[in-house]
Amino acid sequence: MSCLSARTGRQRQRYEGNLRLVSGCIPYRWIKDSTDQTGETAEMIQVLMVSSPKRDDLVFPKGGWEDDETVTEAASREALEEAGVKGILREIPLGIWEFRSKSSLDLCCVEGGCKGYMFAMEVTEELDTWPEQKNRSRQWLNIKQAFSLSRYEWMRSALEEFLKVMEEDRKLEKQDEDNIASTSSLLADVSESQSLAPPKCYKRSSTMPHHSMSSKNNILSCASQEIAINFRF
Repeated sequence: MSCLSARTGRQRQRYEGNLRLVSGCIPYRWIKDSTDQTGETAEMIQVLMVSSPKRDDLVFPKGGWEDDETVTEAASREALEEAGVKGILREIPLGIWEFRSKSSLDLCCVEGGCKGYMFAMEVTEELDTWPEQKNRSRQWLNIKQAFSLSRYEWMRSALEEFLKVMEEDRKLEKQDEDNIASTSSLLADVSESQSLAPPKCYKRSSTMPHHSMSSKNNILSCASQEIAINFRF
């Protein structure tokens, strides 16, 4: 069994007015999907949800934000305690949602009102045992399944924001790949033009100032300037 233990009690719980402050995350991972028509293997995203004690539903790991931790530390702790996962947590929250907790513990505490901060976490480690393993099971789901199993509007809204962040990431990755490809192509063209240039291109005119740099380095220097202009380095 895990040597870790879950925090209990409300002695260090944070509040904002009449709202209990909560922090959680949407754990996710990329997996290889079936090969598409082009013969390439695509990637599919999955999110992790956990069962709720004494209730027949699935939720994202979340819990009280306590006064001896940051909001991101609280989200990472809850992911470990409830789902048994560790990972890379984005420091910018997906959003902040107000909702009423359905647990019996919260019904007697400041009217059960919560203010929740949700983050995205890319899972890097999945533990075999975790603190709340006896009360919670975990399940990896595709996005469509996660939407259908999210009983509360705030959870569906958090999923929508999560998808926006993932889409933006994909666009940035594609831009980086295109920039690398363009740079490699430009350098290849420069190298080819240097090798094909006639000998007279390497001669220095007697009326021109003497430069210690070789012709090849001159060409590559010009190419580097073009790259800097094109990609705004």
